[in-house]
Amino acid sequence: MDDPEERFTALYDRHYRAVLGYALLRAEHGVAEDVCSETFLVAWRRLGELPEPVLPWLLGVARNLLAKQRDSRGRRQALVDRIAALSTERDTVAWDVADHVVDRTTALAALATLPEQDVEAMALASWHGLPPEQAATVMGCSTRTYNVRLHRARKRLSRALRAEPAGGPAGTARRPRAVEHGQRFAEEA
Repeated sequence: MDDPEERFTALYDRHYRAVLGYALLRAEHGVAEDVCSETFLVAWRRLGELPEPVLPWLLGVARNLLAKQRDSRGRRQALVDRIAALSTERDTVAWDVADHVVDRTTALAALATLPEQDVEAMALASWHGLPPEQAATVMGCSTRTYNVRLHRARKRLSRALRAEPAGGPAGTARRPRAVEHGQRFAEEA
């Protein structure tokens, strides 16, 4: 068969049920159909490069797409869980934007008092959701060192959040304790 459309149609007809069956064993119906469609889209794009036999290759593509779907759902659920953990009953009853702006401003001010290495360690864990092994690779240290840095960074952030805000009583500006001792903390990490 020289015609790419005929070749692809024959490939699709021959292997669609097997790829869909593979995906159905691992995901719900809608996701399985999407994965099957994406698998054949990849096959169409790489039609000239397909190995023989092609079925194992198609199932490998489907497996990778299913893993991406799981990762995506996991990240989405983790985000929903984090948002739910940050929300309180008060938020659902009467959500006041001003309260959250003040909370955000306080949190950003506390983060600004921390060494850059602390902020990076927390961002890799919280914002990017990296496991300690991967975050340690990003920071160029061992997993154990990263875990220690993260623990210390969280403690320093907690202290900075508890510190009296700048412009405390009688309008006097006061630096949080984390800034006063920031150099010592940076040397510890």
